[in-house]
Amino acid sequence: MSKLLTALLTLVLISTGIRAENGHKLWLRANSAIPVEVRCSKKSPTIDIAINELKNGCQGKAGQLIELKIVKDKLLEDDGFRISDESIQAKTDAGLLYGAFEILRRQQTGESIAEEIINPSYNLRLLNHWDNLDGSVERGYAGRSIFWHGIDSLEVSPGDVKLWEEYARANASVGINATVLNNVNASPSVLTTPVLERAKAVADVLRPYGIKTYLAVNFASPEVIGGLETADPLDPAVKAWWKEKVKEIYDLIPDFGGFLVKANSEGQPGPQNFGRTHADGANMMAEALEPYNGIVMWRAFVYDPSDEDRAKQAYNEFMPLDGKFHDNVIIQVKNGPIDFQPREPFSPLFGAMKSTTVMPELQVTMEYLGQSVHLVFLATMWEEFLKSETWQEGAGSSVARCTDGSIFNQKYSAIAGVANIGLDANWCGHDFAQANWYAFGRQAWDNSITSAQIADEWLKLTFGPQNLDKETSSYDLEWNLSFLQPVKQMMLNSHEATVNYMMPLGLHHIFSAHAHYGPGPWWAPRGMRADWTPPYYHQADSLGIGFDRTASGSNAISQYQEPLAGQLADLNTCPEAFLLWFHHVSWDHKMKSNRTLWNELCYRYDEGVKQVREFQRVWDKAERFVDAERFAAIQHKLTEQSMNAQEWKDACLLYFQQFSKQPIPYELERPMFNLDELLERDRHRVRQSQ
Repeated sequence: MSKLLTALLTLVLISTGIRAENGHKLWLRANSAIPVEVRCSKKSPTIDIAINELKNGCQGKAGQLIELKIVKDKLLEDDGFRISDESIQAKTDAGLLYGAFEILRRQQTGESIAEEIINPSYNLRLLNHWDNLDGSVERGYAGRSIFWHGIDSLEVSPGDVKLWEEYARANASVGINATVLNNVNASPSVLTTPVLERAKAVADVLRPYGIKTYLAVNFASPEVIGGLETADPLDPAVKAWWKEKVKEIYDLIPDFGGFLVKANSEGQPGPQNFGRTHADGANMMAEALEPYNGIVMWRAFVYDPSDEDRAKQAYNEFMPLDGKFHDNVIIQVKNGPIDFQPREPFSPLFGAMKSTTVMPELQVTMEYLGQSVHLVFLATMWEEFLKSETWQEGAGSSVARCTDGSIFNQKYSAIAGVANIGLDANWCGHDFAQANWYAFGRQAWDNSITSAQIADEWLKLTFGPQNLDKETSSYDLEWNLSFLQPVKQMMLNSHEATVNYMMPLGLHHIFSAHAHYGPGPWWAPRGMRADWTPPYYHQADSLGIGFDRTASGSNAISQYQEPLAGQLADLNTCPEAFLLWFHHVSWDHKMKSNRTLWNELCYRYDEGVKQVREFQRVWDKAERFVDAERFAAIQHKLTEQSMNAQEWKDACLLYFQQFSKQPIPYELERPMFNLDELLERDRHRVRQSQ
């Protein structure tokens, strides 16, 4: 029966002009182009791509002339461009390419095109791939690496080149201009000649699309592959080794971007192994790269079990070094002070390091947000982060302005996203996870763009009607009302829904031990370091719940600037979204809703489950507007997400109820599971993951 229904559905979709799709074309699905003439007096591979994109996708006036021109214009930044209906002007070839994609996007989404100058918010807009040389991807949920197949499989195939071209085109279409090809937990082998030659092959494909190639490197490489007795950054032999290695790289890749470094974090080697500082290590590498205009992106993700609050450690370690880094060193800081949690306050390092370039690091791959199963549109979270007020230079000192060069004089501005891309046909494991790749590019280009605009664009480009053999005006209207509006609202609500059913009110890091996927607020095996266990973060006891980061606790609040610090420190003015992040709160504390904290937790968890069930209804109603393959795949994911949300709600409420000793409000739906069952389920998952 199911095969018959699928066949009938396929016939219906064909009859309405909806073709089967597997998501591989992303937001770059082909439309029938209207013939136009495109001219440019300059020739280059990048300009050729821009011309071809316009000729193959233009939706403007038939026979229209579009002129591309390289100009000297002080109002344009390197990647910026000036567009009108009939021209694109830029200072660089890449700027012309970005302008071409801007025109095509506006045509395809129905936006107007008037004369306008458009400059990017950040100079460097990077994807960080956590891909290993053996082809596996750390925190990857979309198949194996698109770059690496194994240390013994470094030859470049035509299939590799085709995939890299598709990847480069997708990045260029949203303004991403750099990529790190390998994991921050870097193998020293990445700097061996055979691996560098494959990196060169990738760089050669990405270059015409305006994308620079970077590599993550292991600080101990001089010892491991160089044969030296030390990797001490102040040792002359170590400095010479890095300089020679950098020269080798630039001989292969003349436009190589530089290094990404994770040092003295989670067991990775670094300068502290030799009694040196992060500045000593970063500056040594920066000196080797400086003659080639290369940069070092030095990650501030550091923590150890000795401090009483992991959230304080990056600030404590890096603030004393402010102003001691070379100007081609950028400190890469995760958006929050812990680790890509469903919701975190911004890291206090943003705006505090006034004499050092600091770049945000966002996680596009959803390690802590349901991975490739849950539908979570991350643009709303990133918009909240970028708009957060730091007060570091008074009112208006948002995270965005503290990092994009608007406030502080810095040589570079940059933003990174940890990629969610793999060999799956749809690239991202979940068709809606593509929206987060798209959103990162759009927000990196324009850090003031709204999540609603991004969702609107992505849905029109990814699911919009195409070349229907029928009168389309009525269909387009119906598509807007019955598909675009409800599905867009689903996307915009999805992050808050996930926070509700996972960790509302500032709870954080209460995952199971198995791959950061399901709930595990109880997980604390004997002998495990405390900051790797959920009870360290939720601190639930008979009196209340939450991590006290006020002056009476860890005093992490003192790392924020006034008046924000005072607002966060006061139980009555701290935003409820971060209440349990900064305070240990009584179960009977009265919330703004007039509910007690315990009852509010119950309502938030219950609301999250209801929201995901509503997402299922929204998607089911959208069936007639979507091809069968993608509709069924997303429907299946939403079903699993709904079951996961129920498990999160039941696990957390039943566990925390042991401390609150209070009933779940009777008007709410009863738990479907019992706690013993959930504990056993979690133990089984942990055993499977070992």
